[in-house]
Amino acid sequence: MDMTMIANYTGTPLDAPHPAAIGIQKVVLDPLQIDCVTATMLSILDNQCKLDLEEQLAWMAIYPVVRDRGGKIFDKSAHQAIDRVREQDDPMMKARVHELCEYAEQHIPKPVMQHFKRFLAESLHGFRGDAESNASWH
Repeated sequence: MDMTMIANYTGTPLDAPHPAAIGIQKVVLDPLQIDCVTATMLSILDNQCKLDLEEQLAWMAIYPVVRDRGGKIFDKSAHQAIDRVREQDDPMMKARVHELCEYAEQHIPKPVMQHFKRFLAESLHGFRGDAESNASWH
């Protein structure tokens, strides 16, 4: 899969907002949950994400909606690294994204991330249309 194509994705056809981006606006997230979104974005950009393309696109639509709400473990420099990797092919920033991805794995317990993905899938239930497709979020 060409991660450059995914990383540079900026909208749906006709630039309509992704349904997940609309749905997340109503969801209250705590700072660690914001970090889970950031960590998933880092994982996508680091080519380590196990989600399918449609799910990655949904997470990439969610990220810009919640990134400025304030996380617990990531500061503005993490978001700047994400922005830079999405804008240009910069090996130094790719390495930084990889470091941040590893940092997230060390500081966000796996059960917390799994719980958040279930919570998010339930909060956005219906954006993909059926319960079976939403089950792949966890």
